[in-house]
Amino acid sequence: MTAPTGRRERKKAATRQKIADTALRLFLARGYDTVGIREVAAEADVAVTTVFAHFASKEALVFEQDQDFEQRLARAVTDRAPHEPLIPALRREVLALVHHCTADGAAPVRQLIEGTPALREYEESMRLRHAESLAVAIAADPELPQSTTACRTIARFAIDAYTLACEAADPQAAVDEIFRMIEAAWEVACPPPHA
Repeated sequence: MTAPTGRRERKKAATRQKIADTALRLFLARGYDTVGIREVAAEADVAVTTVFAHFASKEALVFEQDQDFEQRLARAVTDRAPHEPLIPALRREVLALVHHCTADGAAPVRQLIEGTPALREYEESMRLRHAESLAVAIAADPELPQSTTACRTIARFAIDAYTLACEAADPQAAVDEIFRMIEAAWEVACPPPHA
């Protein structure tokens, strides 16, 4: 996430992080369904309205980096070097996100999500939103003149690659294998111009 520059922005970011960390600690210790927003607010020493000023829902507390991940995926397209191919740029960002979500200490959070229907549902809607955002970024790139269907398909493939790699015994190998298939699909959809 981009570090906030002003004092006020840093304070808001610190409060947001404190709330998210407190919520996650409580959810992991006692279970997601048994902990209420009021308890999170009290433990974080903030008002309930402050919790909702930073997070739209209880589920969002678990996925506190949701917006950052979505922006990073879009920036993998929009901020890549001139003439850098799309798929390697996406692969690099997906791999970075996979490393983050499979790092030491991530397993308890994954178990919490897998064991909580509301969190699984929220995660699925988040993936769909990320895929749509990524598809918009791909479609907006003038170097990638593609149909809406091709853009949405490649975006969904990239999001699914992240999910599958996070579940794999060897996430790096999974990313490599999946992105070879994505690259092949992209080449069919977007053949290189003949010289």
